[in-house]
Amino acid sequence: MKNLTLMLGVVATISFTSCQQKEQAPDDIKHVVVIGIDGFSASGLRKANPVFMDSLMSVGAYSLSVRTVLPTVSSPNWASLIMGAGPAQHGITSNDWELDAFQVEPVVSDTNFRFPSIFTIFREQRPTDEVGAIYNWSGFGRLFDSNDVNLSKTYPTQDDTVQAFANYIVDKKPVFSWVHFDEVDHAGHDQGHGTPEYFEAIRKADSCVRVVYDAIKKAGMEKNTLLMIVADHGGIGSGHGGEDIEELTVPMIFYGAGVKKGHQIQHQVYQYDASATIAFALNLKQPYEWIGRPVKAAFEGFDEPVVNWKGVKRQDAPTIYPRSFTYAPTGALLIDTVGVVSMADADEQESQNIYYTTDGTDPDASSKKYTGPFTVDQTAVVKARIIENGAAGKIASAYFRVLKSGQGNGVRYKLYQGKGWKDVPNFAALQPVAEFTGHEFQVDDSKLTAAQKDGSEQFGLVAESLLDITVEGEYQFFTRSDDGSKLYIDGKLVVDNGGDHGVQERNGKTQLTKGKHAIRIEHFNGSQGYWLDAFYSGPGLTKQIIPADRLYLK
Repeated sequence: MKNLTLMLGVVATISFTSCQQKEQAPDDIKHVVVIGIDGFSASGLRKANPVFMDSLMSVGAYSLSVRTVLPTVSSPNWASLIMGAGPAQHGITSNDWELDAFQVEPVVSDTNFRFPSIFTIFREQRPTDEVGAIYNWSGFGRLFDSNDVNLSKTYPTQDDTVQAFANYIVDKKPVFSWVHFDEVDHAGHDQGHGTPEYFEAIRKADSCVRVVYDAIKKAGMEKNTLLMIVADHGGIGSGHGGEDIEELTVPMIFYGAGVKKGHQIQHQVYQYDASATIAFALNLKQPYEWIGRPVKAAFEGFDEPVVNWKGVKRQDAPTIYPRSFTYAPTGALLIDTVGVVSMADADEQESQNIYYTTDGTDPDASSKKYTGPFTVDQTAVVKARIIENGAAGKIASAYFRVLKSGQGNGVRYKLYQGKGWKDVPNFAALQPVAEFTGHEFQVDDSKLTAAQKDGSEQFGLVAESLLDITVEGEYQFFTRSDDGSKLYIDGKLVVDNGGDHGVQERNGKTQLTKGKHAIRIEHFNGSQGYWLDAFYSGPGLTKQIIPADRLYLK
């Protein structure tokens, strides 16, 4: 019995040891270099054709569907990248965050209220190894403790940043290093995401990636370096901070030691997985408080997760023209004319399998098949999707509003000058600085001063009209705005989308009788980018922009 007991004890010990064995990263990873590109969206990577990054993906591993955190602004997203967790854990919830000014306390922190970053655990577990960060956006440096790195330095231009970082790699051969580039984000704000200038900025960042790669080679580190390329957020129009999928989806690229060749990662990758992957690659113990997981499938010898609920994979929504490069939904306001509609796939290439409708219903295989451009001569919601081998893709929508002049349609506007606003003000207590009319609920750039357009001066709008309801029933209203907005029907608040925020959509419902109803939208811009549009849906009406031909001055 004693021998049997001893034997069982040995077996138990062996089993326990086997269960506790940790999967190790590839042995040849001795250095990790991370390149962070601000404002770099997944669609930007696809459409800009950055030659060098494309070549890295062809011989490396990558994901083009990395999900960011909310809000989609720099501080929370860069913090999540370096901290292995989201805003609910690390407490950095906006660009206003500072060490001595924050709303959410981190779940764990050092004496300075900082959540542990990848720099923190690197310094704790490898105290004598070289680690450094060089960054173009100075705000990046406040997100981590400079005592955790040998070098923390910011440079005013991207060219200065990449050259300093290249020199640092060659001179110090750091075990772990991080560089941040900012010009792509600037192009998104200045010229607009998805514009030729935005794509050119991505190609400029691509040339910086090549400079870093050449420095790794010059330092003799190439065979033992894991190179990662990450991004904080994408954008739409000239801004970000909202909830659009373009803002929420970024790429992540892995190249070098131990990385699979030409492998597109199949499972969902999250932004906070970046630090977990760095910790894995350098055999660092990850804090329990992190929620990120290492992207092991990027490395040789590791399969995609066995337990991976893949759900339904849908092909991306097609492109409907004329498309917009701003926040504006696809479509057009057409006054005394007709609209010409054309379509392509998500990457703007020809497709033989696009099906569409013009009545707002979801297209299926029995719907019209797109064969070429067609016209719309009345207000219509055009929807399209790609259907291949019986599988239906995501739906694209476009809103065409057809208006005949001289019918009494329109919206009355009052423009206000603001100062210190953090929410929609009490406009009744203020005097407008201008009054004008428009066709729909939107911000008319031509009525703003230069200072209001660039965000250095605040402004507010009150837009009023009469909405003609042809069918009695329950209606749902939506505002999509940057910053806050409130929508009233017959004096009743229906949509409260207030606050200082990026483009976000909120909704509310109300019962309406047949006939004209007073509709009023109040909107303000606190700083930087701005936007406003309004939608509704109801009996027999799919969700759509409140069309100009249903809005009347009296």
